[in-house]
Amino acid sequence: MANESGTVSWFKLFQLGQHYMKTWPNEKRLATVFPENRITAATRFAIRFMPPVALFTLTWQIALGGQLGPAVATALLACSLPVQGLWWLGKRSVTPLPPTLLRWFHEVRDKLQQAGQALTPIEGKPTYQALADVLRRAFRQLDKTFLDDL
Repeated sequence: MANESGTVSWFKLFQLGQHYMKTWPNEKRLATVFPENRITAATRFAIRFMPPVALFTLTWQIALGGQLGPAVATALLACSLPVQGLWWLGKRSVTPLPPTLLRWFHEVRDKLQQAGQALTPIEGKPTYQALADVLRRAFRQLDKTFLDDL
């Protein structure tokens, strides 16, 4: 995943971002604490609608014989929006959890284990992707009271 200097390639970041977007639970109570709900919604919207907007902008200007420069710039901007969202999500997914979230992460994991769920051991520092995995599982397996500590 990471090269010798500890960085992740651009392509891998986009893949990680896509995985993180699919894993993060879309729960309203998390939206007040985490920006992921807004970012994933905006990124999904951008993936779906910005390429057609870019194509429409270019074809409209070509059909009308208008200026191609601003149309190309607008198309590039429209196409860059989903890329920006996936890049942010990819970077976020590999970011280690801050101490306050780390404590809550371990509490949620403990509640899952107490409920009889088998969890894989944690390797290295837990990241936001690990938090997304645990939260997704907790929303499926536990009652919503585990969020009260957040």
